[in-house]
Amino acid sequence: MTIEEKFAELGIDNAPGQESLQKDEALDLRGEKIPGVPVDFSHGDVDAHTPIPGSLDVFIAGVKEGGAQAYTPYRGRKEILEHVASHISAFMNVKIDPASDLILTPGTQGALFLAMGANIMPGDKVAIVEPDYFANRKMVEFFGGEMVPVQMYYENASGKSGIDLAELEKGFQNGVKLFLFSNPNNPVGCIYSREEILSIAAMAKKYGATLIVDELYSRQVYEGVTYTHLCAQEEIPENLITIIGPSKTESMSGYRLGAAFGTAAIIERMEKLQAIMALRCSGYNQAVFKTWFAEPEGWLRDRVAKHQAIRDSILEVIAKVPGVSARPTDGGSYLFVKIPELEVSLHQFIRIVRELAGVSVTPGTEFGPQFQHEFRINFSQDPKNAPAAMERLFAVMERYRKQ
Repeated sequence: MTIEEKFAELGIDNAPGQESLQKDEALDLRGEKIPGVPVDFSHGDVDAHTPIPGSLDVFIAGVKEGGAQAYTPYRGRKEILEHVASHISAFMNVKIDPASDLILTPGTQGALFLAMGANIMPGDKVAIVEPDYFANRKMVEFFGGEMVPVQMYYENASGKSGIDLAELEKGFQNGVKLFLFSNPNNPVGCIYSREEILSIAAMAKKYGATLIVDELYSRQVYEGVTYTHLCAQEEIPENLITIIGPSKTESMSGYRLGAAFGTAAIIERMEKLQAIMALRCSGYNQAVFKTWFAEPEGWLRDRVAKHQAIRDSILEVIAKVPGVSARPTDGGSYLFVKIPELEVSLHQFIRIVRELAGVSVTPGTEFGPQFQHEFRINFSQDPKNAPAAMERLFAVMERYRKQ
């Protein structure tokens, strides 16, 4: 593979935020102007859902402190590591040593890159879920790993993810060294049942495999759903990394804050990689961690309830369109929407919708090559605009529905 081919495989055209919406109006089926606000469903709207109260004040205080905050150790500043370790430990019911088990990173994306880079050697077999976070497969290929897909039959799975545990065990038996997955799942929003989590942990321990668990949305779990933290279970593998951060539920994406904790030897390798990749989680921004898990009473509960209301309003729109479906989200801000067969390709349809309706979504093929009739939306949007945007999208879709 040439260097050009290697980077062509990364394919960032459909990454969140890459497609800017230029239109300030939408068109109906006759091509006439109709009222409508452009909506970019490829990522959350941090204008609609503002960051944790006081985060800017803490950031400014960090800037004023100067060099002590700007040039922290590679893993992060001691007092901030201690704050993060204490609060994550309480949240997940685990014991985290801030000196050896934790690293602060440039967003959870940075944590994921470091964790994978610290574990994948060329030719290593790496199991990933289909569908799951679009960057997972790209990073496996970038680091030279051999991808082993594990299917998740989410559509008819109630109270669980629907991961094919037999297929996962077969992968371990055939030499899979690393398994990574997001919980809640991105893009579907399903949450792994306790039984699934226990099975995954037991299998990884049995076969000596490493686990990377992306728990970015584990604070955004909806009513009636039970969440199980793998790291808190009695039987866990020797090598385990858990990733979490305040970027999504807390609308802090712009600060680029992430954290990873787990096996000390892996954290040490991640530190060495961070030292040559980004040096540290942005120094001034580290101060903002002080507001994480320290939100005003009821703030997080209200934030989750607002997201659930937007989810429900969009699901109501979806339910009215024949041939369109989406599994209700258990946690997080995503819906994986299945649409009927069209007279144009999925990628053509997504370009058309962006141009005619002012709506941007992420194609399902980013989450697995077989998802030719799905797209993902992040419904962390202005509640006044999101349902109307979906209605415009489906109105355009009717033009191209295969008869």
